[in-house]
Amino acid sequence: MKKAMIASVSAMALLLPAGAMAQEAIKIGVLVALEGAFAAGGADGVRNVELAVKQAGGVAGGRPIEIVVAPTDTTPDTTVRQARKLIEQDGVDFILGPLSGSEGIAMRDYAKTIPNHTVINGISGALETTWVDPAENFFRFNLDGAQWGAGLGTYVVNEKGWKRVATVAADYSFGYTNFLGFAVDFCRAGGEIVDRFWVPLGSSDFGGVIAALPDDVDAIYLGVGGTDAINFLNQYAQAGAETNLIGGTIMADQTVLTSKGRAKDALVGTPTSGALAEDNPDPAWQAYVAAYQEAFPESERFPSPSLFGVGYYIAALAAIDALNEIDGDLSDGQAKFRAALADDPLDTPLGPVSLNENRQATGTVFINEVQDNGEGGLKNVMVGKVENVNQTLGMTPDEFRAMGLPSRETPDCAALGGKG
Repeated sequence: MKKAMIASVSAMALLLPAGAMAQEAIKIGVLVALEGAFAAGGADGVRNVELAVKQAGGVAGGRPIEIVVAPTDTTPDTTVRQARKLIEQDGVDFILGPLSGSEGIAMRDYAKTIPNHTVINGISGALETTWVDPAENFFRFNLDGAQWGAGLGTYVVNEKGWKRVATVAADYSFGYTNFLGFAVDFCRAGGEIVDRFWVPLGSSDFGGVIAALPDDVDAIYLGVGGTDAINFLNQYAQAGAETNLIGGTIMADQTVLTSKGRAKDALVGTPTSGALAEDNPDPAWQAYVAAYQEAFPESERFPSPSLFGVGYYIAALAAIDALNEIDGDLSDGQAKFRAALADDPLDTPLGPVSLNENRQATGTVFINEVQDNGEGGLKNVMVGKVENVNQTLGMTPDEFRAMGLPSRETPDCAALGGKG
């Protein structure tokens, strides 16, 4: 993957304007999970950075772009080690990444040790990354996991009539964060959480959890993704379970819907919420999907960009846009670059994205339902959206802080007007 990326970008350099060729290259480090549960999503992240660079003609701020890919396995230790290699050995100017939740928290802390370099998040979504003691040189243009849960709870209560649920979610920072967003919305709408189950990231055996799920619920919320989601669905189908499902943001992503086997058909009718809607009629989204499909052979990509790919694409867009605004000037500890990143809302395929004082995105959340695509596969269909979702989910910062940080026990549903 790394060799293919560098080869394509190097070939692009042959087509650069003469003035750009004379300029020193801007080296971008792409920190992305290419091992573990989210490897397929990470590969799509690399594709989408490549697409953004290609669309920019291989140039930003009048300077050629050079990319160095650093693969991770979603663990914080590996992520920081690879980030340090990018800075200290590869000499990159700034980093795009990481992908997973706990990686993001680790990179927030590492960013504080490299004050003259900038980190632009890839797609990691743990709340703490930009909420707790944020780093001044860390920017996140995607919503966090709690924001991605906005609107889903209200939808399942009001539109589906599902008021009693049990939940199964990944036992790490993003799993807690994404669950919190759903639970806050669900409990405010009067829902009841009967029981909560937590499973390690990278699980292969869900038999015990599936056997323990209660029967007297309207639905099961599933906050897992990647190969974990595929494994759960296979074992869920084998157990003969047929309870309604509610999907966390990464439960019904392209990485899951395009997986082999029929167990994923259990997702038909499952509502989810998150950063995108595959059938979004917005011309900017449609143009982006068309460009993605044209840029890569069908056998080497998803039918449409994955959540992971979109995150890295927008991160690359933000970097290129800022570099163009400042004519590629990364002097003075990248002060101009950071000011440009924090400036006006960024136009993206998902609509405008603005950053708050924590350099955290505010934007739109889409509500989708999984449906049969009529061709033997599955698709997501947009059924609603919530605009201008901020980091505190519409609460004051003090109200949001009073809930406590996302965890196995937080939020307290009863305190939000629900039960359980």
